[in-house]
Amino acid sequence: MANVNGTGTVFNLPNFAGQIYTATPAVTPFLNLIRGNAVKTDNFQFATGVEYSHEAASQPAITEAASQTAPTALSYVRSQNTNVTQIFHEKVSVTYAKQSNSGRLAGITGTGMENSAPNELDFQTARALEKIARDIEHTFINGVYNLASASNQANKTRGMLAAADTTAIDLQNGVLTQTVLNNAYKAAYDAGADFTDMVLICNSTVKQFLSIIYGGQAGFNLPDSRNVGGMNLQTVETDFGVLRIMLNRFMPTNALLGVDVSCVRPVEQEVPDKGNFFREPLSKIGAAEEYQIFGQIGLDHGPSWKHFKITNIKVS
Repeated sequence: MANVNGTGTVFNLPNFAGQIYTATPAVTPFLNLIRGNAVKTDNFQFATGVEYSHEAASQPAITEAASQTAPTALSYVRSQNTNVTQIFHEKVSVTYAKQSNSGRLAGITGTGMENSAPNELDFQTARALEKIARDIEHTFINGVYNLASASNQANKTRGMLAAADTTAIDLQNGVLTQTVLNNAYKAAYDAGADFTDMVLICNSTVKQFLSIIYGGQAGFNLPDSRNVGGMNLQTVETDFGVLRIMLNRFMPTNALLGVDVSCVRPVEQEVPDKGNFFREPLSKIGAAEEYQIFGQIGLDHGPSWKHFKITNIKVS
């Protein structure tokens, strides 16, 4: 059934008895993983890091005579990288009549059957918060950066796929193989990634590819019991460190993302005296309860060279 754009009434939000389920899963594994590291800002533009670089390493050839004069100073220039918080905003609106008809049931009813959502306002508020969480999860992975310069422009936070641009392998519809993976791990390490807490994030298609790629190695398919079949790859041991695997429905089907979560955190921007992601009543214009839910959040993704990605993987 299609959702309603507008106020909930007795007739467009029928009540039903029975267990409530959602056909669009609301699990947000990446947000759940990093939310404990959240920090606050009072500026919608914030720093994701200040970087400097060294010259190529070389063996000095300094004579005793030359050492009597100090060399020319080498000064290290720093550069700052930034991201932005963005607004997430939802409205909840339910009529008085709808709230007072919680006992009016549609569909199959019977003795002892009750409305599965007796408080419509609470139900709609919970669903709005789920929508915001799903949108944040999608944005933190797929977000495209935009810095607003006027009030009629939207700030948009940069997600991990856009941030991981130092080590980016475009397969151009090529097959994901162990060689491709090994090359990505090596390239990320050579670029500076230290694999302190690296997580491989992928959708269901690439997750199965990983199981096929690593499942054939000697000893992997030998379970403790003779009545157990199948596999569920959870970690990958590489030459550079251990990678955990995160299955995530918000990842593109044809991409694999390596994220060092030790340097990733949400950045929240609170409204004074209100906090962040709060519900507050709107001015009444009639017989309905209306609330808005408002919050501002962005992603501190750290240096781009901490992460890597493989895109345009052949999925057929």
